[in-house]
Amino acid sequence: LAEMTALNQRIEDAQLQLLQSEKMASIGQLAAGVAHELNNPIGFVHSNLGSLETYLEDIFEIANACELAAAQAANPEDFAHIDALKAEKDFDFVKADIFQLMHESKDGLSRVKKIVQDLKDFSRVDDVEWQWADLHHCLDSTLNIVWNELKYKCTVNKQYADALPQIHCLPSQLNQVFMNLLVNAAQAIPEKGEITIITTHPDQDSVRISVRDTGSGIAAENLARIFDPFFTTKPVGKGTGLGLSIAYGIIQRHKGRIEARSTVGEGTTFIITLPVDSQGGKVSGTAAPSAPTP
Repeated sequence: LAEMTALNQRIEDAQLQLLQSEKMASIGQLAAGVAHELNNPIGFVHSNLGSLETYLEDIFEIANACELAAAQAANPEDFAHIDALKAEKDFDFVKADIFQLMHESKDGLSRVKKIVQDLKDFSRVDDVEWQWADLHHCLDSTLNIVWNELKYKCTVNKQYADALPQIHCLPSQLNQVFMNLLVNAAQAIPEKGEITIITTHPDQDSVRISVRDTGSGIAAENLARIFDPFFTTKPVGKGTGLGLSIAYGIIQRHKGRIEARSTVGEGTTFIITLPVDSQGGKVSGTAAPSAPTP
């Protein structure tokens, strides 16, 4: 009976993890669809702004020609009327400010376009095959997606290796791991703090990604359980306890390992080690969470 109960629990846990994975896949598909739909209006608004900027330059050129013609006509009444109208409408300020507004608008659209592209790169619902990917690009895309969760609570320091090789992986799944670690790091910071992302190339066959926060840390008795399904230290309703468990499974699938080191009151560091070629070179085993840093 005890064995059957344990087996039933494992089946239930597996079903819930599958549901969570399916939910993430659905969200990714939705995000990719929204990103695709946003591309068209962003494109034509950006194009229209470019045309509008050209039209404004032509209008101001015509206005300058009219002003010069009025001055050369030596009709003081007409010239005085133009001067009064310019002063009333604050023409000199408008002329200087309007192109700054156009520049800021185009810059804003470019940023939105970048977010949309990162959203598509993050979801990659069509990429079901293993491929070679740039981890720095994956990290930057994920950072851009979760930036709203981070910007009010912490600064992000990126310490990227100068020459990190591409690795053979499932990029959308690694993006999910990075997203989980970054959001967890932000949520662990009570008020203000720092998140540091470090990438290294310890040897020719592997790469390493560290995500370090200055949050509240994890107690030693909880550290050994953080990768267990449904284990969470968050309040009821704030976490499913599946995020790190799924991340652990993804890293296992990539023949890598994930470790956690933490000191209460100082922060937590997650270290991911991945093989460059998951079908060739291996990183042996998948490490259990390490003991707290002394």
